[in-house]
Amino acid sequence: MTFLNQKYQDLTPYTPGEQVNEGEFIKLNTNESPYPPAPSVESAVAEVSQSLNRYSDITVEAVAKPLAQHLGVKQEQLFLGNGSDEVLSYIFQGFTEEGIAFPDVTYGFYQVYSALYKVDSTVVPLNNDFTLELKEYDALAGTVIFANPNAPTGIYLSQAEICAFLERHPDRLVVVDEAYIDFSGASMVTLIEKYQNLFVVGTFSKSRQLAGARLGFGVGNTDLIADMNRLRFSLNPYNINSLTQAAGGAVLQEQEYVDQKIQETIQVREWSKQALTKLGFEQTDSQGNFLFAKHPQITGEKLFEALREKKILVRWFNQPRTKDYLRITVGTQEQMEQLVKVLSTILEEVEA
Repeated sequence: MTFLNQKYQDLTPYTPGEQVNEGEFIKLNTNESPYPPAPSVESAVAEVSQSLNRYSDITVEAVAKPLAQHLGVKQEQLFLGNGSDEVLSYIFQGFTEEGIAFPDVTYGFYQVYSALYKVDSTVVPLNNDFTLELKEYDALAGTVIFANPNAPTGIYLSQAEICAFLERHPDRLVVVDEAYIDFSGASMVTLIEKYQNLFVVGTFSKSRQLAGARLGFGVGNTDLIADMNRLRFSLNPYNINSLTQAAGGAVLQEQEYVDQKIQETIQVREWSKQALTKLGFEQTDSQGNFLFAKHPQITGEKLFEALREKKILVRWFNQPRTKDYLRITVGTQEQMEQLVKVLSTILEEVEA
């Protein structure tokens, strides 16, 4: 017997990456940072724990004020969410009346939210090399959303290309999901004042080491943010809990630490790219904190299973265009060296 509304019977939920005991596995499957949060985060969270008998601050001032300053925007241009996934959910729920379009190979939640909110969605294929061509969206109507750098491919689209699209379609909302921008090129946040139809989504999960805290944000014009808050206050005004607010506020005072870990991640990423190339892997030029690679001698599924047997977790997507690829989170230098060592052994066994 089921009591679920019939309209949700065919809903296919998002599949998160596997969570395991990290003492047993090398975890390279969910694009988390391999580094602990900034030093002051733990004490900030401990301090606020004494006031958990009170509801959290609905203005999220502890995060909003320093984040607005860091991004160079006004607080009224900023929306805070329970992870960037919540920010995205409000976009799909409230800003897609004329439909939405997104790439075929991208973040899986776009398809899930389209189905959940019964949004008329158009899936636009990426080019054969997984690059995004925004001209393919010109003839469509409604909202456009894409991740930049894209996930799982890691490919970055230039500001110039995005700006050209924004200017061609001033009456269409363009959502740029920048979960991985800190490991890549220039953010579109600097152009919020110029383009009223631009909305940029960010997260504290990747470069700020707070995946477990669930803190995301969106940046847009003040009217759009006011409408986002209308939805939030109609559903969950206390969406950012006090512990997360404390953690977010603390990490924003630790930019030197954050920048250091970003640079370490980039250095390890580039080392890993070269190491995989030497092993014969084909890969995209990922600008995220992950790699997207395949090997001509072994299928993605078999390689995924072989790595898991050797206690290394990566991500495999069983989709037609990506089934031969693995998405590999960039871990520490030591973790990536171990990955390369294990991959070498697996490939030697395949050759034998």
